Amino acid sequence: MLHSRTRLAALAATAATAIVVVATVLAVTTTASAATLFVDDFEDGNANGWTKTGGSWSVVLDGTRAYRQSSTSSDTRSIAGAGSGAFTVVTARIKPTAFNGSNRMVALLGQATSLSTYYYVALRNTNRLEVGKRVNGTFTVLGSTPFTVTTGTWYSVTLNLFFRGRVIGSVAGGPTVDVADAGAGAASGKVGFGALNASATFDDIRLFDDRVEPTPSASPTPSPTPTSLPFPFGDMEGYAAVPGRGMGVTTGGGFSPIVTVTTAAQFEAEAQKSTPGNIAVQGIIPLSGQIYVRSNKSVFGVGANSGFTGGGLKVSGHSNIIFRNLKISFPTGTDAIGIQNAHHIWIDHNELWSDRNHDIDFYDGLIDITHGTDFVTVSWNILHDHWKTSLVGHDDDNAAEDTGHLTVTYAHNYWLNLDARQPSIRFGTAHIYNNLYVNGVNGIHSRMGAQVLVENNVFRNVATPIKTTTLSIVDGFAVERGNDFGGGVNNITQVGTFTAAPYIFRLDATSTVESRVLFLAGTGKISTCWPIPCPPPG
Repeated sequence: MLHSRTRLAALAATAATAIVVVATVLAVTTTASAATLFVDDFEDGNANGWTKTGGSWSVVLDGTRAYRQSSTSSDTRSIAGAGSGAFTVVTARIKPTAFNGSNRMVALLGQATSLSTYYYVALRNTNRLEVGKRVNGTFTVLGSTPFTVTTGTWYSVTLNLFFRGRVIGSVAGGPTVDVADAGAGAASGKVGFGALNASATFDDIRLFDDRVEPTPSASPTPSPTPTSLPFPFGDMEGYAAVPGRGMGVTTGGGFSPIVTVTTAAQFEAEAQKSTPGNIAVQGIIPLSGQIYVRSNKSVFGVGANSGFTGGGLKVSGHSNIIFRNLKISFPTGTDAIGIQNAHHIWIDHNELWSDRNHDIDFYDGLIDITHGTDFVTVSWNILHDHWKTSLVGHDDDNAAEDTGHLTVTYAHNYWLNLDARQPSIRFGTAHIYNNLYVNGVNGIHSRMGAQVLVENNVFRNVATPIKTTTLSIVDGFAVERGNDFGGGVNNITQVGTFTAAPYIFRLDATSTVESRVLFLAGTGKISTCWPIPCPPPG
């Protein structure tokens, strides 16, 4: 389901000139028109630009002007607009008015390359919400779920092709169908409407790019009301997208030129520059220790197999840094990624690992966040085969520096074959949602008064998914809801007060977490516009 999520709009000119825009959550609307690719509300009284086959299509008055298909004796479609391929979302209002026979449908179409080839989300009169595709006239149902469909009722419907290889159909106030299909998002196409032996009225069709996703009216708004920010990376969520400590959202190297590096010496030289930079890491670079990265940098791997081995990345006293699409392995004696005394860090779509053949102290953490760090998001990573995985807050005696800091989001990560610290949090505030945990002893550990909100995660063969006691002199706090613990037994001694995240985010249904994380986490999965922001339309 969509849970108070709004895609972040594009930077207007440069990262330094970002302007905060207040988000108003409305039915099938967004917070920024700059990312809108196509709109038709039919208030001009015509359907110019629309191509149709069969049926009886016309613009009519139905409260406001709308596009009506009045025949119930045909299989009919009408399409218009362009660009509904990779990383797009299409929304519309649909009111079915009559069905001629059983198993009939009205539908919203996307990625239509012709009137007979497209993806769709449909309202069936068999009381089902369905997603599927049609190729050269042949239908394939990809997935469906029960949903009561009543004639004469308006429905706000969304077809999401944002996640390449996924088809996600939803209806406001109703369910979501989320399925895999390799062709989804792989080609450009048009948007439109369809009716199979049914009549219906269609209105307010909108097509968005990957930086804006609509929020249905039925979705709750977090408290306090968050803001939507002009930012180039539409898939960033969590604390890294929250302004604070004197700066706005995390932008990394922004619009700086890309510099490609293939050796440790080249990388260190670029990482140590005092100016903003986008550093493209090509191939696996051996390191003999940690490389320090200064402020306003984006470090990203080229393709699906680039990164570092034998050492790690360190941020100390710097801010506004992005690590993305990197493989980091066997960081002997160091963290794979270590963050301290820093803020606004985004760690996304990486794969980090060592092995569990050595002693537990042979490797340090995979991602450690310490010394009063704030505004960090760890998302869509694969963390595997390690002992001490991710530490937030390094010591029980560090309250003076850490209290009121250490704000971290862990979202959509795949934690596999790990012993503990998934993560372990002292003093801080952590929002942990839509993660997949497979094979572990201790999962999430809240200690030293930390506040942890744990939502819609899936645990498989993890002995203690959540605990708030042991190892520290003071217990922590936890609020958990919607999780699938898979038979694991929690040890929660204190229920916390952190019950709502202070930002907009997408909370996926627990039943979809395992498939989506397995499909989308790790390297080689990010937008082709990365690392330079996709330019604003026009």
